[in-house]
Amino acid sequence: MFKLLTSTAMVVVAMPAAAQARDNAPVRFDIQASDTATALNQFARQAGVHVIFPYDAVANRRVGALHARLTRNEALRRLIAGQGLAIASRTASMISLKAAPEAPTPPAALEASAAQDIVVLGRGQSRQVQTVSAKAMERTSPGTSPLRSLGRLPGVNFDSSDAHGTYEAATQLSIRGFLTDQMGYTLDGVPLGNMQYRNNNGLSINRALLSENNGAATLSQGSGALGTASTSNIGGTVDFTSIDPTDTFGVDLEQSYGSANSWRSFARVNSGDLPWGGRLALSYAHDRQGKWRGWGQQVQDQINAKYLQPLGDAVTSTTFLDLIDRREDDYNDTSLSRLKTYGWQFDNIPTFALAEQLATIVQNGGTPPAPYVNADDAVYQGGGVRRDLLAYEKLAYRLGSRLSGFTTGYLHLDKGIGTWADPYDPTPAAFGGSPISVSANRYNIDRKGVMSRLVFQAGHHKIEGGVWYEHNAFDQANYLYGLQAGNAPAEFQQFYTNPFFTNYENQYRTDTLQLDVSDTWQATDALRLNAGVKGVVSTNTAHSIVSRKPIDGSIQAKNWFLPTVGVLYTLDPHSELFGDYTRNMAAFVASTSAGPFSSSSQAGFNYIRGDLKPEMTNTIEAGYRFHDRDVQLSLTGYYVKFTNRLLASSISATIVGNQNVLQNVGSVSSRGVEAAVTWAFASHWSAYGSWAYNDATYDDNVQPLGGAVIPTKGKQVVASPKQVATAELNYDDGTFWGGVNAHYRSRRYYSYLNDAVIPGAVNVNLSAGYRFSRQLDVQLNVMNLFDKRYIASTGTAGFVTSDPNGTYTTLQTAAPRQVFGTVRVHF
Repeated sequence: MFKLLTSTAMVVVAMPAAAQARDNAPVRFDIQASDTATALNQFARQAGVHVIFPYDAVANRRVGALHARLTRNEALRRLIAGQGLAIASRTASMISLKAAPEAPTPPAALEASAAQDIVVLGRGQSRQVQTVSAKAMERTSPGTSPLRSLGRLPGVNFDSSDAHGTYEAATQLSIRGFLTDQMGYTLDGVPLGNMQYRNNNGLSINRALLSENNGAATLSQGSGALGTASTSNIGGTVDFTSIDPTDTFGVDLEQSYGSANSWRSFARVNSGDLPWGGRLALSYAHDRQGKWRGWGQQVQDQINAKYLQPLGDAVTSTTFLDLIDRREDDYNDTSLSRLKTYGWQFDNIPTFALAEQLATIVQNGGTPPAPYVNADDAVYQGGGVRRDLLAYEKLAYRLGSRLSGFTTGYLHLDKGIGTWADPYDPTPAAFGGSPISVSANRYNIDRKGVMSRLVFQAGHHKIEGGVWYEHNAFDQANYLYGLQAGNAPAEFQQFYTNPFFTNYENQYRTDTLQLDVSDTWQATDALRLNAGVKGVVSTNTAHSIVSRKPIDGSIQAKNWFLPTVGVLYTLDPHSELFGDYTRNMAAFVASTSAGPFSSSSQAGFNYIRGDLKPEMTNTIEAGYRFHDRDVQLSLTGYYVKFTNRLLASSISATIVGNQNVLQNVGSVSSRGVEAAVTWAFASHWSAYGSWAYNDATYDDNVQPLGGAVIPTKGKQVVASPKQVATAELNYDDGTFWGGVNAHYRSRRYYSYLNDAVIPGAVNVNLSAGYRFSRQLDVQLNVMNLFDKRYIASTGTAGFVTSDPNGTYTTLQTAAPRQVFGTVRVHF
């Protein structure tokens, strides 16, 4: 599947500035509070020195005012403190700055900052935004999804049936009434698609990046930055980052072991500064996570490589490569009634012989053996295999003293299969004769894209513009493969060959173009305004190769006026007010299992494509933030109107039989408040807490085409708790560290009529570590400390109109208490 990797390149030059100054001569500096780039330009003029720095590294950062008589070095030190910058080179007439590598904190760094923030509450932003630091990622058990760390942020509820949050079929994020596939996700700016299970346009962050290479992750609850490369971010954006290679040689080794016979080995080599100025980091991990119920495991082998190369003083090249082979066995979905019947440990059928016996009963009738009530209440096995290649080449450049930008070309190739042991379609005798067959969905993704952005500093204005284009070729098929009667398959998760039946084979092509332009105006020292607009056009085309009901055609989602406006008012050095409005659109999904092409015939698709509208959101936010040395506080109120909501329904025989089609079914209103505070209340101690209230309800009753009215108006949005809260206590004295985290979500529903209730729950996790030296440290993580039983993900098999008896199988239970230990060695 791996093809030749091609990259896009641009070459450019650097910034000039003013005169010379001596390092030790005091200078009177009068630098106003502003964004970091403007402040550094003011410093350059006042110090009489050329300053070269990467504009993209300080995007969206701010510094406070500096009014003092200081040496040039001291003034610069104060300005770049906490800005992610370091001095690359320095002469009497020129200073070159570089992005400081966000490498893992040395384990025994007694001087390391125990007060480093776990969460940064969006200072200087005109919208609701928080960043979870790399330090927070390091404290989770190795291999844990960074999405789990985001669960501490206000309004965020993250659930998964496994402790690490990496089992993709049961990974669920809920924010302000929006779910996982209604968010946008990027890694170093490169789009990851909507991260839904059976993804048609991307891949999960767990497959894109090793957990040990996680940098900071930033969540924008309402919407991402205007130029975010996503067509699904109507509910918000998560921007992940990867750490850079370090400027010194180093080797990191890590070994973890824990519950359910879980095992993870990791190694990373940093080259340090090479003779020609480049830096390389090469990482590998083998990960095996055992299932806590049933039988099976998740196994993956993954490689990350990242290379930074300065190309003169004005251009930096970043090359990234990710390769992964992942195989995972499913946790069976359950229901409330099955939990009462079979208990919380019920999962796969334990033997192939029993599975064949039950399949025979499914097909021919009979009484299943105890404890099975129905012969198809469980399956023998299911799961999938994913092989991905993700690569990008980024050139960050300076075109002059006020103009900078970057261009990134990327490629993503995916070969995948999703399997389950099908008891309804027996294997023909010529293919093995078992009463069970393997039903398999096959996937192939070939995405290529390019994005480019320019930033122009014009006095008090920062003008930005960008373009993003992506071509995505997605192939999807469903086959039935044979199994040998009486012989348990040696390896169930594999790329099967020689199917005995093809249900369908479809091709989808998606072309996306996004343009944006914006202006950020520092109107006064206290007032900053921003406004911008983006336009998106996404065209999906389908072609059926094999299908009993083929669908061919195209559909387009287009809107050239998606505006955003924002205001930030600084009350004093510690306090600020902010507000923003954003309009956004979600493109249609091109897939057999979701979106307009999931209609069950050409007639059904033709019926809807002329009138179907893409989903839209209009988001208004306003809030207050406070920052000082010990306390961060954020309080935000919001209103979101979600219009043109799409829902699949069955229409009557007026179109050629009963058709499953997609239709717009009205709107959703979300109103809420989010609060967060972090407090360094004593030496080495810090506390963090967040709370959110979200009233997300359907505005309309739903009437499926040709069907009866479903009274959903005023009902709470499925899978969305009204209240979410987190409390966290942390200690770090440089040698010993520890933390305890408690997360609460209130009741949820998985039925549109709200008659199927999931009770609220609290989950508590514990982490601790000890740094023996700079070379050695150990870590302990305890997940679900009090071993609570609760429902984690909901809607894993979709949501249902009504389920008062709790029989709909669409739930995943949370993992019990699990313990993981880790040893790290650093050279």
